[in-house]
Amino acid sequence: MYEPIRTPSVHTPVDTAGFPHRSREEELDIQLAGHLAALLSVTDELGLVAAGDRIAEQVSRLRGAPPARHAGLIDAPAAALHRRAHSLAGRALVVAASRADTTAAILAAERMDAHAEALSAAVGTQRLVPTA
Repeated sequence: MYEPIRTPSVHTPVDTAGFPHRSREEELDIQLAGHLAALLSVTDELGLVAAGDRIAEQVSRLRGAPPARHAGLIDAPAAALHRRAHSLAGRALVVAASRADTTAAILAAERMDAHAEALSAAVGTQRLVPTA
């Protein structure tokens, strides 16, 4: 009644021996380097040279090549840049912790603290608008 299937199913796994695969550690290295490179871009935008140099060292270590430094300014408010940097440092911290990279985790935590402090200072200097 039914004819047997003569062709392999599309759901049958293909022999992947010829394709290069990355380990979990390599994938985490790539992800961490990406988060740190994005943090470096925002750090350069804020003009934090010493912090940018430390981040660039870690990106170089992970990628094996020095990162491109941020050249263009976007003229975003400093508070928005600090919020973005805090978020990126948090992401880097999570990945660094999952791959047990103590150096990158400490750097990310320090950057989170620095940006949180800058944000609280910015909020503290804003004047409250009186309501009528």
